[in-house]
Amino acid sequence: MSARVTDRAVRTRPMRPDDWPRVAEIYAEGIATGLSTFETEVPTWERWDRDHLPGQRLVAVDGDDVLGWAALSRVSIRDVYRGVAEVSVYVAGDARGRGVGELLLDDIVANADAAGIWTVEAIIFPENATSVAMAESCGFRVVGRRERLGELDGEWRDVLLLERRGPSP
Repeated sequence: MSARVTDRAVRTRPMRPDDWPRVAEIYAEGIATGLSTFETEVPTWERWDRDHLPGQRLVAVDGDDVLGWAALSRVSIRDVYRGVAEVSVYVAGDARGRGVGELLLDDIVANADAAGIWTVEAIIFPENATSVAMAESCGFRVVGRRERLGELDGEWRDVLLLERRGPSP
């Protein structure tokens, strides 16, 4: 667990299917900000489960309360990219500023390292300065800017591509 968490009661654990309702609420909060994703609605559990790597899903909890989540998804089905994954981290609005995001990101990266994933990517809107700073504080670096990558609410948006390299396979 990350030493940066300001509330020692907060810990991470593997995400369970019964966490989905709270995870979906937190995801919806992130979508509503317009700073977190090109998605405009929360997917079904079945789609989300299909799109994220088993064993690479965490929730941050304080007692029984889920405060945030992190998960990895494949960037490609090609075998050459088997060790490259994209990370998603979402924190409930009322839990921000407590180190929850850093805890989740540190722990999911540690899980990735243990699983032989050698590159973890993060795709972040440049306007989301808090998320960029968090990723950088967790060892990620900006490797590029992808201009007009996608459209959100009628506006073409750029994204920053950040990566964190782990141990070689």
